[in-house]
Amino acid sequence: MAQFQVVKGAKDIFPEEIVRWHYIEGVIRSVTALYGFSEIRTPVFEYTELFQRGIGSTTDIVGKEMFSFLPDPNGRSITLRPEMTAGVMRAFLQKYPGGGVPAHKLYYVADLFRKERPQAGRQRQFTQFGAELLGVSSPAAVAEVISMMMQVFDSLGLQGLKLRVNSLGDLDDRARYRDMLRAYLEPFRDKLDEPSLERFDKNPLRILDSKNPAVQEIVAGAPKLLDCIRSEGRAEFDRVLGYLADRNIAYEVDHLLVRGLDYYGHTAFEVVSSELGAQDALGGGGRYDALSKELGGNVEIPAVGFAVGMERLIIAMEKQGLFAALTPHGPQVFVVLQDSSLEDQALRISDRLRHAGVSVESDLAGRSMKAQMREANRLMAGFALFVGQDEVASGNYTLRNLKTSEQFSLSLDAIPGVLHESSKQ
Repeated sequence: MAQFQVVKGAKDIFPEEIVRWHYIEGVIRSVTALYGFSEIRTPVFEYTELFQRGIGSTTDIVGKEMFSFLPDPNGRSITLRPEMTAGVMRAFLQKYPGGGVPAHKLYYVADLFRKERPQAGRQRQFTQFGAELLGVSSPAAVAEVISMMMQVFDSLGLQGLKLRVNSLGDLDDRARYRDMLRAYLEPFRDKLDEPSLERFDKNPLRILDSKNPAVQEIVAGAPKLLDCIRSEGRAEFDRVLGYLADRNIAYEVDHLLVRGLDYYGHTAFEVVSSELGAQDALGGGGRYDALSKELGGNVEIPAVGFAVGMERLIIAMEKQGLFAALTPHGPQVFVVLQDSSLEDQALRISDRLRHAGVSVESDLAGRSMKAQMREANRLMAGFALFVGQDEVASGNYTLRNLKTSEQFSLSLDAIPGVLHESSKQ
């Protein structure tokens, strides 16, 4: 029988790598707490229509990349979530159908699914962390969300990132710009690649996002969307830029930045890293005030958010050597059994220490003392606790520091205190 392999586009993550994930997630939770954001978790699948209406039928995600399944018993198609924003908004509208509630600050770390060609930093099952600020999307709110995202990157020690920003204007602004862009691109139609031709009629703004060098050369001379935005929208965008400058957040205005999801409007932003090659986007986001009504809400709910790819983040951190300071921690104590007849006693000691807050490993395979000590060193245990006939009879146990070889003879009750003092040194 053939040996099973992990499904293409997915990945197993073992403990030695999980420590990196836990470290990043800890930073995310610490920084989001500083800004008053709380965690949300939504189902891993939603009704397909949610993404068709929320993300946009002309996007690559909806058109080509979703994992959708046969209808449920009610006859409705189900899709594994390809992104989080639509699901978070759906959850918000379901919980607060009448609107009119205070602003909600929500963040997530979630697994997502897309039918993409697997490559470094791009898997079919992947993870994003992100945040959604629902109920307000003022320039100050946009700047605060961007500031929180950049503080996560700063706290992780990432260098050389570039924040790109643009304004997509409102629906009327974009409608005017689409007409201008089509008029500009019409003479170049025979030079556009197939994806760009598909987008020409449906959503020409997506052509600006092309990674094809030949198409990039064409759109470099295209009219600027920012020039089509009316004075009120332009003033709001300028206020966002002012807030970023006040916070010493460096940025560059990128007139070709449109993002890949149809629900974005007004300010959009993206962070790129030179460590990621051609697919250099680490994460990004923007305002999406119109999404709530697109999903059936009674009122328009101002909103702004972002998402960052965890796998890409890990690649960038690896290339900058930011995991070198992550020293793995083994158990505080490895219980070394000197006499096999005392196995039950050793297990009871392990249990007692764990209930006292001490992390403990012990031998469960009946190995020799020499093999047990090798295992203690392999696990990078801090101390070895020896359990023999003399120790059990006296109630005092030998505790050896495996780094300094210093030894103590202690009662079980005294061990947690010694370990606590040792951890402070």
